[in-house]
Amino acid sequence: SPRSRSIIGNGINNSGNIQEPQQQQTSTTLYLGDFFNFGKKEEQETTTPPPPTPEEEAAQTGYVDDEDPIEKIFGIFFGKKEAEPMGMKRFGQERFPEQYPAVLDEWADPVEGDDKEMALLRPLLKNTNLETRNLRLTYDANRDGYDPVTFHSKVDKQGGAIVFCTTRAGIQCGGYNPKGWVGYGEARGSIAAFLYILGGKYAAAGAPAIKLRKVGGPGLAQMDLPESGPSFSPDALVIPLGKDGRLARSKLGSYYERLPDGTNSLFGKDSNVQLRDLKVYHGVYAEGEYIPFTDAEPFALY
Repeated sequence: SPRSRSIIGNGINNSGNIQEPQQQQTSTTLYLGDFFNFGKKEEQETTTPPPPTPEEEAAQTGYVDDEDPIEKIFGIFFGKKEAEPMGMKRFGQERFPEQYPAVLDEWADPVEGDDKEMALLRPLLKNTNLETRNLRLTYDANRDGYDPVTFHSKVDKQGGAIVFCTTRAGIQCGGYNPKGWVGYGEARGSIAAFLYILGGKYAAAGAPAIKLRKVGGPGLAQMDLPESGPSFSPDALVIPLGKDGRLARSKLGSYYERLPDGTNSLFGKDSNVQLRDLKVYHGVYAEGEYIPFTDAEPFALY
């Protein structure tokens, strides 16, 4: 009857029991993306740990993941790059520092046994083969003479060296020759070679010197001519010795960096100067120890 239908509608069934009121249904709006996820369970949010660094991955798996895009493509076909393939450590700046340009804003720590002048030069040797090696004075022009023959008799086949000179105006400067001299008349290349000026207006605050890198590639870093003294490229810092006596000349820009203000000479406004002194320091090697770069390098590419 209409009355019984009304009672049922108000929550009383035919048996007289009161039913719980039904909850009102709500509509749900579907978006385009919901159709692609239809039937999938909603995943609970989880905290994803950050990916390991290349060093951590190498320690865990024995592989490194610092490849550039080209290396990644090769890795698809040949496998991931191992940290130590066949037990051999990989090429890097820590193991082979002189395969990279000179560092400009880091300085070597003192080494026990350095005298006052060695301690002055030591900071410049950061990331070189001489950084932690004891030094010895192999050539002193005031002691040995401003003569190219004597010069080469003192410095040839002694390995890398740092040249230190003082002009009559008091400028202290020089250069690092990673390959040393052998006196065979060849041009010895090295991207790690550099020139420097101690102190002065060009040194940054707190820095002992300014260093000028090799530019234009490693070639012609040192002109190893038996008839001449130190020659950093054909023109960047040339000390001929012999009939030129104490003369030194400098022209920067072609093979070594210019000074920050564009000055193209280590000696400031002067391209030629007279030296007060000239010295060369080499590393100390034990008897029988291997000394690098003691022979000709006709096909050197670094």
